[in-house]
Amino acid sequence: MVGSVIVDVAGESLTTADRERLLHPQCAGVILFTRNYRDLSQLKALTAQIKALRDPPLLISVDQEGGRVQRFREGFTPLPALHCLGEQYDQNPQAALQQARHWGYVMAAECIAAGIDFSYAPVLDVNYGVSEVIGDRALHRRPLVVIELAIAYIEGMRRAGMAAVGKHFPGHGGVAADSHTALPQDERDLPTIVNADLYVFAQLIRHGIQGLMPAHVIYTHCDDRPAGFSPYWLKTWLRERLAFEGVVFSDDLSMQAAQIAGSPAERAVAARAAGCDVVLVCNDPQAADEVLLALEDSPQAAPQRLAGMRAKARG
Repeated sequence: MVGSVIVDVAGESLTTADRERLLHPQCAGVILFTRNYRDLSQLKALTAQIKALRDPPLLISVDQEGGRVQRFREGFTPLPALHCLGEQYDQNPQAALQQARHWGYVMAAECIAAGIDFSYAPVLDVNYGVSEVIGDRALHRRPLVVIELAIAYIEGMRRAGMAAVGKHFPGHGGVAADSHTALPQDERDLPTIVNADLYVFAQLIRHGIQGLMPAHVIYTHCDDRPAGFSPYWLKTWLRERLAFEGVVFSDDLSMQAAQIAGSPAERAVAARAAGCDVVLVCNDPQAADEVLLALEDSPQAAPQRLAGMRAKARG
């Protein structure tokens, strides 16, 4: 049985409340944060605890992009922000592509060795110099360079045995507001988005990316809902026009921008109805419980889609 909710856990080992939550039939997996990490041996013990709870095991994920967003640091390779690859590309494209493969491999191999199935990486947003929350997390200001570097980075991840989850569809780089604390609205017209930001995602889909995460951004010329709650973006564009067959993960439903969809339970139902296979609920145990209860009788995520997210190195 495969659930459709990813939740977090309280600390460096599982509590009774954690165990009960993770045993809920609608729980698909866990996302880990810095608070869940003391050292490598502790992390391996925690991931083993989580894996032992269910058969098939719960998926374990993390944001291990590098730069500002690297949850595990001591004992792991310090990963520079992805924009460093873009800067190197401007000087030496081939060296940058080689470095991108190496960084993707190192990130993935270290996570897999610690019991992590996948990281929500890489960021596929275009860096227009507008969004501080994206900023140096993005690879480059030019879509074609983002595509080249992202393909190379994902090749490295695959060589280590990890599937990629690109974000934030159809592109978060064109808005200044941070969806963690506000509801961004992108005022650009559809052709502009399609020919730049969306083109990046289209090319990565052609290259077989297995997971995508939509943005909590409203694209005002296209729909009145954020992309993560929008059938227009997730069904009409992502599934039908771009023929994406992988897993769609919501961004964290606890973020400020997601509150437009109502209570935690209403957000989860809306995200699933719009086309998200799996929803994330982070840093709010009560909200996680509400979501699990609300989705109790809902269809579960497609097992064949989630199967591709499990690290190939462990089958």
